[in-house]
Amino acid sequence: MEILPSVPLHLLSQREKRICVIGAGAGGLAALKVISESACFKSGKWSVIAYETRKKVGGIWLSAPPVVDTYGAPITPLYDSLTTNLPHPLMAYTSYSFPPETPLFPSAHVVQTYLESYAAYFNLISLIKFDTEVLGARWESTQWIVTLSDGGHFAYDHLIVANGHYHLPRIPEVPGLADWVKNGRASHSAWYRKPDFLGDKILVVGGGPSGQDIVAEMCTVSSVVVHAVSDPAATTNDAGNIVRRSRLIELKDNGQVVFDDGATEDNIDHCILATGFQMHFPFLEGTSMINKNIPPDFPPLPSGELFNSTYHVFPLAKDLFPLQTQYPISSIAFMGLIIRVAPFPLMEAQAHAIVQAFSDPSSLDPIAEAVDIIARADKIKRGGASTPLDIAKAWFRFDREDQWNYRDGLYQFAQGMGSGTPLIKVAEWEKELYDLKVELRSGWEDLERSGDSGEWLRDVGKNGVQDWVGLMYRVADYARGRKNLPGRL
Repeated sequence: MEILPSVPLHLLSQREKRICVIGAGAGGLAALKVISESACFKSGKWSVIAYETRKKVGGIWLSAPPVVDTYGAPITPLYDSLTTNLPHPLMAYTSYSFPPETPLFPSAHVVQTYLESYAAYFNLISLIKFDTEVLGARWESTQWIVTLSDGGHFAYDHLIVANGHYHLPRIPEVPGLADWVKNGRASHSAWYRKPDFLGDKILVVGGGPSGQDIVAEMCTVSSVVVHAVSDPAATTNDAGNIVRRSRLIELKDNGQVVFDDGATEDNIDHCILATGFQMHFPFLEGTSMINKNIPPDFPPLPSGELFNSTYHVFPLAKDLFPLQTQYPISSIAFMGLIIRVAPFPLMEAQAHAIVQAFSDPSSLDPIAEAVDIIARADKIKRGGASTPLDIAKAWFRFDREDQWNYRDGLYQFAQGMGSGTPLIKVAEWEKELYDLKVELRSGWEDLERSGDSGEWLRDVGKNGVQDWVGLMYRVADYARGRKNLPGRL
């Protein structure tokens, strides 16, 4: 079934439930795929359209020069050398594997090609309107009124927010930093593309994957790279011109920087901030559908409002549906907010849960969901979070078991009467190999450097996912053997 075109309000049919997806990156594509395979869509009871700002699918994976958009930031932070930090059999949608013989940690353009192939294979392109930005979305009486960049205003029964959260840079509040940014002496990693010479002595702030990659690249063009992270002892770098330091607390006009253990570094020429991104929903903030503040301490849960702390959206039932009173809980869903997980299969599971909630709003129990939210807050507090800001920062950081339980729980929830949703459970190999992701990447990079990776990949994937599982265990064994570590699990 092809998407019905958007129609003005006075022509809107009340017989059909209309769904609007904001964004056609990995999350939006998963939503389109699952919705288009639902009984409600196939029977004509639902229609769906996704609005995508850019000219193609892919979201963050679609490369672009670091030219700022209307929000003062590059449309994607993708740098030239980026490869995945998870092996692709773990990060792929459960319904669609990467092609046979794909390198285990593929480059960004391979992931982009994979997403384009996914969209084509499941006939999703006809459900997407490109070059169209959602400028505003507000709830009016019984529907969402969506305002588009082309001047259109359309009504929808449901919204799926899948605009990503790697767009608006997070600039930490550090004394002196604002002046460094203003004077061009500091920049966010969103602008980074390749290791250009920025001076003899460079400071990189942030210990995440991008921070580590940028440090490794900048040490090839600068004499000294200072890497500031929360826990220097947990960071390993091989190059001899890398200096590890603790958390940055001040940048001075004379080029000296100060760290929280009292150490200093002089003559810093440039600072690159690999400090993450803010959750950003301008189309909801401008219409007062979301409060851009840190929610107050709880319990009880805040009454009536949905909050965006820029670290988390709160409170969300199943980390998807807003528990507030301005609009129906099941009228909108936020996809892909959880971090430090295998994102594609998780968003695929979220899409199935969204279809269930949209088709049967009564399947969501607000009281039980509130209890779950308070239980999560208690767990985070036991882990050391003591303030509302600490809780906000930790909210979407799932630990090793959380993401597996969450995915399984979403598929269990999606098993509504006649839903047709497959009961997919996370396999044990996924859990085991996810825990070995660092060893796997180290081993794979060694195989690529030695020129042996092609032979290891020969015919892998032609017989299905078990080919990939076997390869990953072999690479893990290889990595451990290089380090004289104990053998396979």
